[in-house]
Amino acid sequence: MTQPTIALFTGDPAGIGPELVQKLLNHSTAQQAAKIILIGQKDSVTATPHASWHNWSGFNSPPFPRAVYDANNGAYMIAALAEGAALVRDGKADAFCFAPLNKSALRMGGMHQEDELRWFAEFLNYDGVCGELNVLQDLWTSRVTSHVALKEVSSLLSSQKVFESIEMITKALKASGKTSPRLAVCGLNPHNGDNGNYGDEEIKIIAPGIEMGIKAGIPADGPFPADTAFVRAIRKEGGYDGVVTMYHDQGQIAMKLMGFEKGVTVHGGLPIPITTPAHGTAYDIAGQNLANPQAMFNAFELACRMGQHHRQSK
Repeated sequence: MTQPTIALFTGDPAGIGPELVQKLLNHSTAQQAAKIILIGQKDSVTATPHASWHNWSGFNSPPFPRAVYDANNGAYMIAALAEGAALVRDGKADAFCFAPLNKSALRMGGMHQEDELRWFAEFLNYDGVCGELNVLQDLWTSRVTSHVALKEVSSLLSSQKVFESIEMITKALKASGKTSPRLAVCGLNPHNGDNGNYGDEEIKIIAPGIEMGIKAGIPADGPFPADTAFVRAIRKEGGYDGVVTMYHDQGQIAMKLMGFEKGVTVHGGLPIPITTPAHGTAYDIAGQNLANPQAMFNAFELACRMGQHHRQSK
């Protein structure tokens, strides 16, 4: 197959992003996997034969102070996200991959949405279902609610939203090359509510949402108690490709415990493929050449796979 073209942003210039991208570019596997359009400051990384700089508004930005977040690097990152998303939207790249960002800097720089995902949706004029997916090797997770207070989770659940989360992660898994993904769905309450003794969301909301998925041809099982769902998922025999959770930490704790420096975030549901490492900017080690690049490698490799699918689907 023809190599995909990946728009690759070096991330927060005050953090470990440029270092991670440099380590990626130096790796022979990345050089062979894709043609790369680099978005970042001039001289922040050294390009390879398979990577070329994209001359945009931030290309000649002056150096940013290391480990300092403010409105300046926030605005710079927002401009870069727009540049990368536009390259894929306009057909000049097949997927967008970016190094870690600093959310506080993004807010100071003018991002008023809940997170980057909602910002991307608005930038792309997309009003369909979207959500953050997390990937650790062969296991994916989606969540019905995301960056909200725990006390609000129950009131935000609905059978339709459970189904939409099931459907969204299924489409993303197929876009990554998994032809027949199997899903496990978490309950909300301890012991799955114990038949309604500790809450009835499993009975009234989650189970009907799973049934909607089954009727749509999606093999989803559950609800399972959250404390055993991931045990079931990672079994060699009878395991699952994805787990649908009800709230942020229900999946994130399990995924980060299994591989904090390996995880990838996928901005699921959007009309273009977007991936990034699941960890942060690590200001405490920025500039020391200590950052582990594994999650960056994984995010890039997944962007390549999803980019190929995106090109073929067009």
